[in-house]
Amino acid sequence: MKEASINVLGGALEGCSSAPMTGFFRNGCCDTGPEDRGLHTVCVVLTAEFLAMSKYLGNDLSTPRPEFGFAGLKPGDRWCLCASRFLQAHDERAAPKVNLAATHQRTLDVVPLEVLQRYALE
Repeated sequence: MKEASINVLGGALEGCSSAPMTGFFRNGCCDTGPEDRGLHTVCVVLTAEFLAMSKYLGNDLSTPRPEFGFAGLKPGDRWCLCASRFLQAHDERAAPKVNLAATHQRTLDVVPLEVLQRYALE
């Protein structure tokens, strides 16, 4: 069951990416619900620095995994990232840019709006 699709700015949640298809529900949006324990709610534009950090921490997003229908991600791709991983990337000074209009309001349970705004896309 999806939660209300409201973004961190209080408006309607915009899509994040359909190429690659992202989101916990694989609907292109950073929607969430009770079954999304990782809170995949932050719409980011991936960077090489972030992808390297994620791989180092054990979540390799860049290597293709065809057996799961996953082509692997590259810098410039938009992706619904876990809120806690975004906060960790911020703490490590490796946070990618954020599309605030496509970032779900539940992100604010983990990441302060002021932090998200520092990384807002122009």
